Amino acid sequence: MSELFDAVDALVASRATLPPPAERKRLRAAHGLTIDEVATTLQVRRATVSGWESGKTEPRPPERDAYARLLDKLAELYPAPADTTVPAPDVAVPDTFTATPAPAEARPLSTGAASEAAVMTAPENTETNSVPTPAAAAPAAAAPVAAPRSAGTARPTSTSRRPGAKKAAPAATTAGESDPRFENGPLAVIDVEDGKVMAYCVGGLVLDVPAKSLPSLVDWTLKEAKLGQPKLSGPGRPADPLIVLTAAACERYGLPVTLTEQERIAGRIPEGHKVAKQLTRADWQLTKRGFGPWARIYRPAQGSDRQCVQLCIPSWNALDARFWGGAAQLPAAELARVLGVYASRVMTPRGSTAVTGLELMTALHPPTHAVRDEETGLMRRADDKTPGSLGTDPVDCAPCEAPDGHPLLVDLPRFHVRGPGEKLFEEAYDWARPLTDAECMRSHLVGLDVNMAFAAGANGLVVGLGEPTHVKNPVFDPKLPGSWLVDLSHVDLSRVKAGKEWVELDGALLPSPFTPKGDRPTGPAWYATPTVAYAVELGYDVTPTEAHVRYETGRYLDGWYGRLRDAYLTTMADLGVDADLSPEDFLAAMDGYKSRDPEMAIVVGAVKATVKGGLGKLRERPRGEGWTSGERWRALSRPTWRPDIRAAVISRTRMNLHRKMVKHAAFTGQYPVAILSDCVVYATDGQSPLDFLPYREGKPLPGGFKLGVNPGLVKHEGTQTTLWGEGAREQFQAPELNLARYIKDGTVTDKDNGE
Repeated sequence: MSELFDAVDALVASRATLPPPAERKRLRAAHGLTIDEVATTLQVRRATVSGWESGKTEPRPPERDAYARLLDKLAELYPAPADTTVPAPDVAVPDTFTATPAPAEARPLSTGAASEAAVMTAPENTETNSVPTPAAAAPAAAAPVAAPRSAGTARPTSTSRRPGAKKAAPAATTAGESDPRFENGPLAVIDVEDGKVMAYCVGGLVLDVPAKSLPSLVDWTLKEAKLGQPKLSGPGRPADPLIVLTAAACERYGLPVTLTEQERIAGRIPEGHKVAKQLTRADWQLTKRGFGPWARIYRPAQGSDRQCVQLCIPSWNALDARFWGGAAQLPAAELARVLGVYASRVMTPRGSTAVTGLELMTALHPPTHAVRDEETGLMRRADDKTPGSLGTDPVDCAPCEAPDGHPLLVDLPRFHVRGPGEKLFEEAYDWARPLTDAECMRSHLVGLDVNMAFAAGANGLVVGLGEPTHVKNPVFDPKLPGSWLVDLSHVDLSRVKAGKEWVELDGALLPSPFTPKGDRPTGPAWYATPTVAYAVELGYDVTPTEAHVRYETGRYLDGWYGRLRDAYLTTMADLGVDADLSPEDFLAAMDGYKSRDPEMAIVVGAVKATVKGGLGKLRERPRGEGWTSGERWRALSRPTWRPDIRAAVISRTRMNLHRKMVKHAAFTGQYPVAILSDCVVYATDGQSPLDFLPYREGKPLPGGFKLGVNPGLVKHEGTQTTLWGEGAREQFQAPELNLARYIKDGTVTDKDNGE
């Protein structure tokens, strides 16, 4: 009989009318549930539940039945007040692009390699700053998910009113979810309007700011503003509030609107500046980086009471245009929207996108956790590191993994240049070849670009969590992360395995997967585990003579990848590019997608920069600091200074791109003519990727290139004529000029050619 009752309940739930999106969110928050808890229970993605609550999407069976049952039970416990009307959802669904992002595959996604320049170079003023952390951990909570307006959606004209608050024109992001400590969201943009200081928060909320000085602004932020963000993982801690000062706010609080050339180079204003003295007199401290574009102001923590505020000053180039586009020029309300969406989907910025990418790794895998002291009964930091984290103590890399100038190489002769047998050199592709006669007869060159290439390369990657162990004459183990000295010169690309079958290829038209320049190795060299594993996959034996391996392993980057993937897919969906689109519809949706909502396009660019910059920080080089070769530099003191992890990600992305090219060549007989980072160019008789990608009834070649928005899939990078390509090479007398560098807009200059 109970089974019949259950069936009846399920039937009723399947036809039940769901409450409006805002009421769904109210019911969840009333019971103290986080989005993550609901998503886990219903076995869906976090972004899916967020979409249900924002009105962007509606649940479908079988999840709809369970979701309706949950809301019905919560409505019994927390009925809506009789005089309360539930507002309509703030976000409208675009007329055309209405599908919801599909989850990426659980298995590792194939992808191309990412740009060495973007991954290697950390922008100025991006040093991670440490602030004393309380021993006790705060209660777990989920990070808020913003709901920005979709393309063509009018912004709400009103917001909830609170004491000291007034209406603001733009409203698109939600505030601090169910945590009352952060009800006004993660950040505020401080601006001066009609002589009054106003704080523009997420969701369109604007607060009056009574503070007359910077120290009092910090006090107000911590005591009254209710800003911050819940922690991202159990052992972690909530994010400190972020205060963004506009140029007008800088003037009001006695700060320069722009830095002098000397201050810009130093990355800070002088310690004797009057505002710095005000902070000192009020017992506030600055981190070692001083008062720069991303200043951290704090007092030493007392128990679980952490007092710290992060400042961001766009007019001091805190929001570098290379990574944040035109964000620094946005009005205060629009800037609050952009940064609020980024904070809710990635995390509250802690510095540049590079710093934030690295901080996200640590936030998802905190190195320590709190335990209760059996003697005192108080909470203290545990003696052992948190499982799956990198811990609190830095570890030295292997000598082959060390960049030039590292203390491990201090005994090398001066001006010594290390070769492949001394140095691990896993970098992104920069390869090109002359076109064949047949390719010259093709009408066009078409570029494909791998979406979120490095992020996808990090997905599912097993990395070492501890120090390396040196092994002589090891047996290669593809499951063991590390660096291997092995000769791969015998691998012949003319005959390789593709799956279980051997295939014959024109090896001269393919780049070697083992070197960034695509040259065939000439002898033993150091490689990361994914590179050697790919040689085995191609059907060849490997015999390493030496290795530095790490026996403590884990999928350290999985959570990092997942959060950035969700942020990317959700924001692209806001721009009308959905993961379920057909190849034709996807290409149409990508055409001009940034213009549909330029502010969300800024967020997309920042998310991608977070991936590349965060991985680049894993091997950060000295940036001034009075450093000389052979001395330690500041980044080496971080447990997250891990060049081996960076090398493994680059290795894996390069192997995945090569695997796709082999599959494509074996099936179609077409070979790439140029590769730069995650962009690969083919000669074809059409102008669209669909003119040469082997789709059959809408289905791509298994293991080959697939059009789509998910990380690891590809989009159209650009098309130029074959005559353009040959003309550029003739103009610069460079038969192997890398056309992938210019395929997007066709502009080739002397500077680009390195002359």
